[in-house]
Amino acid sequence: MKLPQNMSRGDALLDQQVSFWNRWNAETREHALQDVSLRQAEIITQWFDRLNLQNPRILEVGCGTGWFTPQLDRYGRVTATDLSDEVLGRAAERWPEVEFRAGDFMTLDFGNAVFDVIVTLEVLAHVADQKAFVRKMASHLRPGGWLMLATQNREVLERYNRIPPPGPGQLRRWVYRHELLGLLQPEFLCAELFTVCPKANIGVMRWVNSAKLNRPVRAVAGNALERLKERLGYGWTLMSLSKKTLSQAFKVIVSFANVVINSVI
Repeated sequence: MKLPQNMSRGDALLDQQVSFWNRWNAETREHALQDVSLRQAEIITQWFDRLNLQNPRILEVGCGTGWFTPQLDRYGRVTATDLSDEVLGRAAERWPEVEFRAGDFMTLDFGNAVFDVIVTLEVLAHVADQKAFVRKMASHLRPGGWLMLATQNREVLERYNRIPPPGPGQLRRWVYRHELLGLLQPEFLCAELFTVCPKANIGVMRWVNSAKLNRPVRAVAGNALERLKERLGYGWTLMSLSKKTLSQAFKVIVSFANVVINSVI
Protein backbone atom coordinates (compact mmCIF):
# COMPACT_ATOMS: atom_id res chain seq x y z
CA MET A 1 0.00 0.00 0.00
CA LYS A 2 1.29 3.42 -0.95
CA LEU A 3 1.61 5.72 2.05
CA PRO A 4 0.90 9.46 1.97
CA GLN A 5 4.10 11.36 1.25
CA ASN A 6 4.00 12.96 4.69
CA MET A 7 4.22 9.56 6.43
CA SER A 8 7.28 7.39 6.94
CA ARG A 9 7.02 3.63 6.62
CA GLY A 10 7.14 2.16 10.13
CA ASP A 11 9.23 3.36 13.03
CA ALA A 12 12.94 3.45 12.28
CA LEU A 13 15.28 2.17 14.98
CA LEU A 14 17.23 4.84 16.79
CA ASP A 15 20.58 3.86 15.25
CA GLN A 16 18.98 4.15 11.79
CA GLN A 17 17.75 7.64 12.64
CA VAL A 18 21.19 8.65 13.92
CA SER A 19 22.80 7.37 10.72
CA PHE A 20 20.29 9.20 8.53
CA TRP A 21 20.68 12.56 10.26
CA ASN A 22 24.47 12.33 10.44
CA ARG A 23 24.52 11.80 6.69
CA TRP A 24 21.82 14.36 5.89
CA ASN A 25 23.37 17.13 7.98
CA ALA A 26 26.85 16.44 6.63
CA GLU A 27 25.60 16.57 3.04
CA THR A 28 23.41 19.65 3.41
CA ARG A 29 23.64 21.93 6.46
CA GLU A 30 27.43 21.72 6.77
CA HIS A 31 27.81 23.10 3.24
CA ALA A 32 25.05 25.66 2.69
CA LEU A 33 21.84 26.91 4.24
CA GLN A 34 18.54 27.05 2.39
CA ASP A 35 16.43 30.19 2.38
CA VAL A 36 13.80 28.37 4.48
CA SER A 37 16.29 27.96 7.33
CA LEU A 38 17.48 31.54 7.05
CA ARG A 39 13.90 32.84 7.18
CA GLN A 40 13.17 30.72 10.25
CA ALA A 41 16.27 32.10 11.94
CA GLU A 42 15.19 35.64 11.05
CA ILE A 43 11.82 35.12 12.78
CA ILE A 44 13.40 33.57 15.88
CA THR A 45 15.85 36.44 16.31
CA GLN A 46 13.00 38.93 15.86
CA TRP A 47 11.14 37.21 18.69
CA PHE A 48 14.21 37.36 20.94
CA ASP A 49 14.74 41.02 20.15
CA ARG A 50 11.11 41.82 20.90
CA LEU A 51 10.93 39.84 24.15
CA ASN A 52 14.17 41.43 25.38
CA LEU A 53 14.88 38.66 27.88
CA GLN A 54 17.78 39.21 30.27
CA ASN A 55 20.45 36.51 29.81
CA PRO A 56 17.95 33.66 29.36
CA ARG A 57 18.84 30.00 29.59
CA ILE A 58 18.17 28.60 26.11
CA LEU A 59 17.71 25.01 25.02
CA GLU A 60 17.93 24.28 21.29
CA VAL A 61 16.32 20.94 20.48
CA GLY A 62 17.49 19.46 17.18
CA CYS A 63 20.32 21.88 16.42
CA GLY A 64 21.69 19.79 13.53
CA THR A 65 25.11 21.14 12.62
CA GLY A 66 24.79 23.93 15.16
CA TRP A 67 24.48 26.50 12.34
CA PHE A 68 22.01 28.65 14.31
CA THR A 69 23.46 28.11 17.79
CA PRO A 70 26.06 30.94 17.70
CA GLN A 71 23.26 33.43 16.94
CA LEU A 72 21.28 32.15 19.92
CA ASP A 73 24.40 32.41 22.07
CA ARG A 74 24.26 36.19 21.64
CA TYR A 75 21.02 36.22 23.67
CA GLY A 76 21.89 33.91 26.57
CA ARG A 77 23.47 30.67 27.74
CA VAL A 78 22.76 27.87 25.24
CA THR A 79 22.49 24.11 25.56
CA ALA A 80 22.04 22.43 22.16
CA THR A 81 21.02 18.84 21.41
CA ASP A 82 20.76 16.62 18.34
CA LEU A 83 20.75 12.97 17.29
CA SER A 84 23.62 13.62 14.88
CA ASP A 85 26.50 12.71 17.19
CA GLU A 86 29.24 12.90 14.54
CA VAL A 87 28.05 16.26 13.22
CA LEU A 88 27.58 17.57 16.75
CA GLY A 89 31.16 16.62 17.61
CA ARG A 90 32.40 18.89 14.83
CA ALA A 91 30.06 21.66 16.00
CA ALA A 92 31.52 21.46 19.51
CA GLU A 93 34.99 22.02 18.07
CA ARG A 94 33.81 25.09 16.15
CA TRP A 95 31.87 26.62 19.04
CA PRO A 96 33.40 25.49 22.36
CA GLU A 97 31.43 28.12 24.28
CA VAL A 98 28.21 26.16 23.66
CA GLU A 99 27.19 23.06 25.61
CA PHE A 100 26.36 20.44 22.95
CA ARG A 101 24.63 17.20 23.98
CA ALA A 102 24.26 14.37 21.49
CA GLY A 103 21.43 11.90 21.84
CA ASP A 104 17.70 11.35 21.66
CA PHE A 105 16.03 14.35 23.28
CA MET A 106 13.27 12.11 24.63
CA THR A 107 15.76 10.14 26.75
CA LEU A 108 18.40 12.80 27.51
CA ASP A 109 18.57 13.57 31.23
CA PHE A 110 18.68 17.29 31.97
CA GLY A 111 18.21 16.73 35.68
CA ASN A 112 16.39 19.63 37.28
CA ALA A 113 17.48 22.07 34.58
CA VAL A 114 14.81 24.62 33.74
CA PHE A 115 15.11 26.89 30.71
CA ASP A 116 13.62 30.25 29.84
CA VAL A 117 13.39 29.55 26.10
CA ILE A 118 13.31 26.41 23.97
CA VAL A 119 14.01 26.72 20.24
CA THR A 120 13.24 23.82 17.91
CA LEU A 121 13.39 24.10 14.12
CA GLU A 122 11.86 21.38 11.91
CA VAL A 123 12.13 18.63 14.52
CA LEU A 124 8.50 17.95 15.44
CA ALA A 125 7.78 16.14 12.16
CA HIS A 126 10.65 13.71 12.80
CA VAL A 127 9.77 12.35 16.24
CA ALA A 128 7.67 9.24 16.86
CA ASP A 129 5.49 10.58 19.68
CA GLN A 130 4.74 14.24 19.03
CA LYS A 131 2.56 14.70 22.13
CA ALA A 132 5.28 13.31 24.38
CA PHE A 133 7.83 15.50 22.62
CA VAL A 134 5.83 18.65 23.40
CA ARG A 135 5.27 17.54 27.00
CA LYS A 136 8.98 16.95 27.51
CA MET A 137 9.83 20.41 26.21
CA ALA A 138 7.21 21.89 28.54
CA SER A 139 8.70 20.00 31.49
CA HIS A 140 12.02 21.79 31.00
CA LEU A 141 10.53 25.27 30.66
CA ARG A 142 9.83 27.54 33.58
CA PRO A 143 6.21 28.71 33.94
CA GLY A 144 5.87 31.64 31.57
CA GLY A 145 8.84 30.41 29.51
CA TRP A 146 8.75 30.56 25.72
CA LEU A 147 8.68 27.85 23.06
CA MET A 148 9.85 29.02 19.62
CA LEU A 149 8.95 26.29 17.14
CA ALA A 150 9.14 25.80 13.38
CA THR A 151 7.69 22.78 11.62
CA GLN A 152 6.71 21.78 8.11
CA ASN A 153 3.29 23.01 6.95
CA ARG A 154 1.44 19.87 5.81
CA GLU A 155 -1.17 21.85 3.87
CA VAL A 156 1.39 23.47 1.58
CA LEU A 157 3.82 20.55 1.30
CA GLU A 158 1.12 18.07 0.27
CA ARG A 159 -1.06 20.35 -1.83
CA TYR A 160 1.50 22.42 -3.71
CA ASN A 161 4.71 20.39 -3.66
CA ARG A 162 6.06 17.07 -4.86
CA ILE A 163 8.36 15.79 -2.11
CA PRO A 164 10.64 12.73 -2.32
CA PRO A 165 9.67 9.88 0.03
CA PRO A 166 11.38 9.65 3.43
CA GLY A 167 14.83 8.13 3.40
CA PRO A 168 15.75 5.02 5.43
CA GLY A 169 15.83 6.06 9.07
CA GLN A 170 13.88 9.28 8.50
CA LEU A 171 10.69 9.57 10.52
CA ARG A 172 8.18 11.93 8.92
CA ARG A 173 4.79 13.24 9.97
CA TRP A 174 3.93 16.76 8.89
CA VAL A 175 1.09 18.56 10.68
CA TYR A 176 -1.70 20.94 9.77
CA ARG A 177 -2.07 24.25 11.57
CA HIS A 178 -4.96 22.95 13.72
CA GLU A 179 -2.97 19.81 14.58
CA LEU A 180 -0.08 21.92 15.83
CA LEU A 181 -2.43 23.96 18.02
CA GLY A 182 -3.85 20.73 19.42
CA LEU A 183 -0.36 19.45 20.25
CA LEU A 184 0.57 22.66 22.04
CA GLN A 185 -2.49 22.61 24.27
CA PRO A 186 -2.80 22.41 27.24
CA GLU A 187 0.91 22.92 27.96
CA PHE A 188 1.17 26.18 26.04
CA LEU A 189 -0.74 29.29 25.13
CA CYS A 190 0.00 30.08 21.49
CA ALA A 191 0.80 33.79 21.09
CA GLU A 192 1.64 33.71 17.37
CA LEU A 193 1.14 31.18 14.59
CA PHE A 194 1.83 31.95 10.94
CA THR A 195 3.67 30.57 7.93
CA VAL A 196 6.90 31.59 6.23
CA CYS A 197 8.63 30.88 2.90
CA PRO A 198 6.01 30.35 0.19
CA LYS A 199 7.22 27.46 -1.98
CA ALA A 200 5.59 25.28 -4.62
CA ASN A 201 6.73 23.01 -7.43
CA ILE A 202 3.36 21.79 -8.76
CA GLY A 203 0.03 23.35 -9.74
CA VAL A 204 -0.92 26.98 -10.01
CA MET A 205 1.09 27.94 -6.92
CA ARG A 206 4.23 26.94 -8.79
CA TRP A 207 3.64 29.93 -11.06
CA VAL A 208 2.49 32.22 -8.26
CA ASN A 209 5.75 31.55 -6.43
CA SER A 210 8.00 31.50 -9.50
CA ALA A 211 11.09 33.68 -9.54
CA LYS A 212 10.11 34.95 -13.01
CA LEU A 213 6.88 36.42 -11.63
CA ASN A 214 8.15 37.53 -8.24
CA ARG A 215 11.41 39.17 -9.30
CA PRO A 216 9.83 42.28 -10.90
CA VAL A 217 7.30 42.51 -8.04
CA ARG A 218 10.12 42.40 -5.51
CA ALA A 219 11.95 45.15 -7.40
CA VAL A 220 8.96 47.45 -6.93
CA ALA A 221 7.42 46.35 -3.63
CA GLY A 222 10.27 44.59 -1.85
CA ASN A 223 9.13 41.54 0.12
CA ALA A 224 5.56 42.78 0.53
CA LEU A 225 4.05 40.07 -1.69
CA GLU A 226 6.06 37.32 -0.02
CA ARG A 227 4.97 38.50 3.41
CA LEU A 228 1.34 38.61 2.27
CA LYS A 229 1.50 35.00 1.07
CA GLU A 230 3.09 34.01 4.36
CA ARG A 231 0.28 35.63 6.36
CA LEU A 232 -2.33 34.01 4.12
CA GLY A 233 -0.93 30.59 5.08
CA TYR A 234 0.96 29.66 1.90
CA GLY A 235 4.35 29.29 3.58
CA TRP A 236 6.37 26.09 3.66
CA THR A 237 6.90 26.39 7.43
CA LEU A 238 4.58 26.91 10.40
CA MET A 239 6.14 29.28 12.96
CA SER A 240 4.77 29.22 16.49
CA LEU A 241 5.62 31.40 19.49
CA SER A 242 4.01 29.91 22.58
CA LYS A 243 4.13 30.62 26.30
CA LYS A 244 4.12 27.87 28.89
CA THR A 245 0.96 28.03 30.94
CA LEU A 246 1.00 27.98 34.73
CA SER A 247 0.65 24.55 36.31
CA GLN A 248 -2.84 23.56 37.41
CA ALA A 249 -1.77 23.48 41.06
CA PHE A 250 -0.30 26.97 40.81
CA LYS A 251 -3.46 28.21 39.11
CA VAL A 252 -5.51 26.91 42.07
CA ILE A 253 -3.19 28.64 44.55
CA VAL A 254 -3.38 31.92 42.64
CA SER A 255 -7.16 31.66 42.42
CA PHE A 256 -7.45 30.96 46.17
CA ALA A 257 -5.11 33.85 46.96
CA ASN A 258 -7.23 36.19 44.85
CA VAL A 259 -10.36 35.09 46.71
CA VAL A 260 -8.68 35.74 50.07
CA ILE A 261 -7.36 39.12 48.99
CA ASN A 262 -10.73 40.17 47.60
CA SER A 263 -12.53 39.09 50.78
CA VAL A 264 -10.10 41.11 52.92
CA ILE A 265 -10.49 44.17 50.72
